[in-house]
Amino acid sequence: MRILQALAGAQHGGAERFFERLVPALGESGIEQRLLIRKDERRHDLLTKAGLTDVQQMPFGNRFDLVTRLGFRRAIRDFAPDIVFTWMSRATSMAPKSPLSGHDFKLVARLGGYYDLKYYRACDYLIGDTESVVEYLVREGWPAERTVYLPNFADATPGKALNRHDFYVPDAAPLLLALGRLHPNKGFDVLLQALAELPEAYLLLAGVGPEREALEALAVHAGVKPRVRFLGWREDVADLMSTADLFVHPARHEPLGNVILEAWAHGRPVVATASDGPRLLIEDGVTGLLSPIDDAAALAGAVRSALADPAATARMAAAGHARYRRDFTKAAVVGQYRAFFERILA
Repeated sequence: MRILQALAGAQHGGAERFFERLVPALGESGIEQRLLIRKDERRHDLLTKAGLTDVQQMPFGNRFDLVTRLGFRRAIRDFAPDIVFTWMSRATSMAPKSPLSGHDFKLVARLGGYYDLKYYRACDYLIGDTESVVEYLVREGWPAERTVYLPNFADATPGKALNRHDFYVPDAAPLLLALGRLHPNKGFDVLLQALAELPEAYLLLAGVGPEREALEALAVHAGVKPRVRFLGWREDVADLMSTADLFVHPARHEPLGNVILEAWAHGRPVVATASDGPRLLIEDGVTGLLSPIDDAAALAGAVRSALADPAATARMAAAGHARYRRDFTKAAVVGQYRAFFERILA
């Protein structure tokens, strides 16, 4: 099986992180791959070190970017893939239609959100990473028989707890962790407001994005700046998970919530807002706690409840980990991807 994958994503993001996990995993399963990525030396080095030797960097600019369009066509002619697998709208819009120079292939796109389907009309199949995304695709008119739900998986490689003193966090203080792009959709402003009602707790906030300056100003205004550590982008997510007492995901808009899967994989208890992905993933009170979107007082109450009952919180963490092991391991998800690829090529 030969698959050409194309990602025009940003330097950091949930879909991009999953691409960096899925591609090596598919390679380990015996699939031959060629990769087209937007110019990014870190991603290129990461993929080549994982054994993916055929990685080409392209501009993936605007719709007038002929360099990428021609390079895409050349890669298909040279590699003759069975499947062209594109990630999100930009890469999909630049993919040529099948057949190309007499070579037939299946064009498959993966969507991690509720994107405009005008970019996907040439596709043979669409993958939604949540059941709600699949429902959206069908509701927007995409044929159900050419739509499939394939979940993400998280890396459960154990982390090593970091020294809290390196973050100037007292040993006895409750330590919260939040991860994600610093963007209004992620609701980190609500978390900072909630932290003002949790005077004993400290927060590690890992991520980059356009809201960094505004969030730092809000932390000062809310009086919580001394208890917040803005960590920037971090690669040591497993270590951060092992260090924190509680993972908090305060998103306003979240189609999936990869970070919840990561918290479950590492046995961390989760408090999240009931945005699309988290409310479908989490069974409230069983695998985590849910609170209303955009309600700092309710979020603070959920965190306070989790911290006040360590036994119940440990049970939720264990239940979340069991859910991860059932549905979101690498072996389970790669098996589903392979079965899907084999089915559409049969």
